[in-house]
Amino acid sequence: MLYSKITPEQKRIRFRELLAAGTIAQFPGAFNPLSARLIEEKGFEGVYISGAVLANDLGLPDIGLTTLTEVATRAGQIARMTDLPAIVDADTGFGEPMNVARTVQEIENAGLAGLHIEDQFNPKRCGHLDGKNVVDLETATKRIRAAADARRDPNFLIMARTDIRAVEGLAAAQDRARALVDAGADAIFPEAMASLEEFQAIRDAVDVPILANMTEFGKSDLFTVDQLQGAGVNLVIYPVTLLRSAMGAAERTLESIKADGTQEAQVGSMLTRARLYDLVDYEGYNRFDSGVFNFRVPGE
Repeated sequence: MLYSKITPEQKRIRFRELLAAGTIAQFPGAFNPLSARLIEEKGFEGVYISGAVLANDLGLPDIGLTTLTEVATRAGQIARMTDLPAIVDADTGFGEPMNVARTVQEIENAGLAGLHIEDQFNPKRCGHLDGKNVVDLETATKRIRAAADARRDPNFLIMARTDIRAVEGLAAAQDRARALVDAGADAIFPEAMASLEEFQAIRDAVDVPILANMTEFGKSDLFTVDQLQGAGVNLVIYPVTLLRSAMGAAERTLESIKADGTQEAQVGSMLTRARLYDLVDYEGYNRFDSGVFNFRVPGE
């Protein structure tokens, strides 16, 4: 009911096994705890928690304005709702290498299965916008080395994201991916790849799992899971898809209320009361209450 049925350590083991299986896993982005439960119910392998979504949910742009505390707290609230492994976007690690080390331990404490740290300047920009800047190789590898050294659970996944493809080209992305793996990265997130061939080039460069970001309105085409698996991708995320869908529906409903004076036209597309109660396990809580408070007051 209140939390997932398995521990964070068990989720991390499952995540490692998933990545070692030689197949591809799909991690839709959860924008709140309840959406994580929906992702699990629909049969996906894991949950992704986007830094852009966390910022946007606070009414902020994705330019590094969120704090470690905000990200760890919200990520933990989402992760606790599902037995699936959840990974979170930790931006640039929220500071210098010592801050990166603290970030890893706070995210571990929050119950996540892993995180990714990127090689952009701080403050960063959305990975699919123009005008990005990346740090030098030494700074990028120090971040990953600090992250790898700080973790206490060896199954907690340290993923390195590199944005260098948009700045210096594909060959530079291959070189940086290799260096990040040498620094201790368990997986590579090459951001804003332009084609399946570019994903394959990263696959050819490293021996660790690689991730594909299938965000709408970005630099990459929306490749199918089969296409990505054919290019050697191990993990695919859909970071903002559910937030965009939910906010689009909310906007349409508000417009309908304003225009018609009632929400009646939109009710058919809404989640029903019964379905909402099912997702929050209303009946489970009711059974718990009945089992605990089943005493009788003795007579005099």
